[in-house]
Amino acid sequence: MKTQNKIAIIGAAGFVVAGFVYSHFYLHKKSRKELIEIARELAYTWKKELELDFEQTEKLEDLIIEYTLKKNEIINATALTEDEIIFKLKSIQKAEHNKLQKLMTDKQFQKYLELNKKISRKS
Repeated sequence: MKTQNKIAIIGAAGFVVAGFVYSHFYLHKKSRKELIEIARELAYTWKKELELDFEQTEKLEDLIIEYTLKKNEIINATALTEDEIIFKLKSIQKAEHNKLQKLMTDKQFQKYLELNKKISRKS
């Protein structure tokens, strides 16, 4: 094979890889943007329901993003059985509740738990 052909093949392969990497970043950026928007809306809804202050609302938004990513990672793990997924999700939820409990007053956290149970029952 001529050197010129090798360079053309390498160039084409590089172009394809660059396109793949760009599309990968674009899709992740788009989904990350959507996640941030959803987290912001959820945090604002909880702000109204629980009478959170500005700082609590910002921290809550960050926690929603953090734990949504962790939960999605577990749900999308193909190597896990259903029981393992449930066990890991319960563990994640416990850690999430611990952080929420530190973020909120006792009254706010109790109301959060009550509203969360009502939402779960409706689903």
